[in-house]
Amino acid sequence: MSPDRFCLPPMTDTRPAKPTVASTLACKYALLPEGWASDVCISIDKQGDIVEVEANCRPLPSNALAGYLLPGIPNLHSHAHQRAIVGLTEKPGTNADSFWTWRNLMYRCLEHLTPDHMLSIASMAYLEMLKSGYTSVAEFQYVHHDHHGSAYDNVAEMSLQTIRAANDTGIAITILPVLYCYSGFGDQPPLPEQRRFICNIDQFADIFQNLSTAICNDRNASIGIAPHSLRAVNFIDLRNTLVNCATTAARPIHIHIAEQLAEVNACMHQFGLAPISWLRENFDLDTNWCLVHATHASLVEIESIAKCGAVVGLCPTTEANLGDGIPDLASLIEHNGRIGIGSDSQCTIDPVEEMRWLEYGQRLKRLTRNVFATEPSKSTGREVFDRVTMGGAQACGRQSGRIAQGYRADFLVVDTNHPRLFGRIADDFLDSWIFSTSANLVRHVFVGGKQIIRDYRHPGETKINARFQESMLDLMDHL
Repeated sequence: MSPDRFCLPPMTDTRPAKPTVASTLACKYALLPEGWASDVCISIDKQGDIVEVEANCRPLPSNALAGYLLPGIPNLHSHAHQRAIVGLTEKPGTNADSFWTWRNLMYRCLEHLTPDHMLSIASMAYLEMLKSGYTSVAEFQYVHHDHHGSAYDNVAEMSLQTIRAANDTGIAITILPVLYCYSGFGDQPPLPEQRRFICNIDQFADIFQNLSTAICNDRNASIGIAPHSLRAVNFIDLRNTLVNCATTAARPIHIHIAEQLAEVNACMHQFGLAPISWLRENFDLDTNWCLVHATHASLVEIESIAKCGAVVGLCPTTEANLGDGIPDLASLIEHNGRIGIGSDSQCTIDPVEEMRWLEYGQRLKRLTRNVFATEPSKSTGREVFDRVTMGGAQACGRQSGRIAQGYRADFLVVDTNHPRLFGRIADDFLDSWIFSTSANLVRHVFVGGKQIIRDYRHPGETKINARFQESMLDLMDHL
């Protein structure tokens, strides 16, 4: 154990009490923390927080929402810029294809990415997230500098563009600027194609401060930090960054870890420990931390993650697309570990598919069914949904994931006028939505009490689509 072992204080909630009601929302059916309820009225304050939830309100107003009202789904891991290369990496290389060959195309795209491109691409990704039911996103943003590796006039320029995209679309954002110092274990020098990512801890502190200032009055924006991975930061840089950026207020801390076997083997060679074991040995992990992927974890590591309350950030469609492997979620669930989902590389932006493959991956791994169904009172779909909404909210540092007093008014409404959902109620409805259809059935979406998606449409999507198309035509000339 390191003598400099470092830990952070737990997150605290300093929200004001007894706010004034500014609006109300009524629905026929809703999923509340205590279970399914009918004829539900929700009071919301002007800040976008829930003041009161009351069931069995009769008569409901004439404008009550049809369908099922659910807590909004947090997206705990996104690289918005990777939306630009979706579908372009499905060609084999001259050697065995892998995550590392995929990364080469992503680097080529970044050679030509401008702040304007970042804005239009992130706006497109966030629009798609909202339309599919994500109400918040943790943006793991590591493109900091210009094409030459020099800082922009505002060192946080690229991250600010993702915040602007979030504001333009209406999604809540947790911006996670990334500390990226080295190309590999043992403080290996950065590769030329990584020059847009690289910064020392002083430069990173400047980026963090500029972003903190930019969002200080925005209730739908917050900030954390993201040491990229153990191969990209060392112990001293990580410890000092936590001291500089994460102790004034407890903040989310996200890190890629144990995603690829090559990474695990390199860490073993460097430190004599696997990545998760090394991190646990040197830092006191707690509820602030999100361990992204954790694909290759031993049972001892899984037990330790569950015990400390950290969230495991899972991105099943990206992990499958990149050939990462299938994590042992069944063991994590057995130890009541916390999980959430992310769109990561944006190869798919669909929380239903992510939730479906959380369960299906475990069925294939364990050769059984209904792995997530650990409580007799809940179905598999309900267990998956409850876990990813609460775990995702924790990882985003956002008081959401529940329709309850004091939580953010982040909701989605699933349209039940689809043949796959006819006659389905309560948990049967959730199971049918998650496991039986690929159609997008998210009809309405609310973020902070404001309706963003109405009848499947976003008011700005025509403009967002046009801007994205222009950027893609520009970038495709270089790919």
